[in-house]
Amino acid sequence: MANTKSAMKRIRTSEKRRVRNRTIRSQVRTAVKTARAAGGDALRTAVAEAIRALDKAVTKGVVHPNTAARKKSALARRLVV
Repeated sequence: MANTKSAMKRIRTSEKRRVRNRTIRSQVRTAVKTARAAGGDALRTAVAEAIRALDKAVTKGVVHPNTAARKKSALARRLVV
């Protein structure tokens, strides 16, 4: 258990961030999974939603920018093929 006041605050802060990061990461994974599974007309909208989710995650610092770029590129390639 933390002894100092600042350490106790750090525990509270990191727990809040962990929960927030977890929900955002889950939303990103779901969006990417849906986009990969989509086909036909739904593909374009699913990819757009996944890219939006990835960009939001990068803005909030949950996902590394290069990781998001790699995933967005892979999704965009599915649109072209």
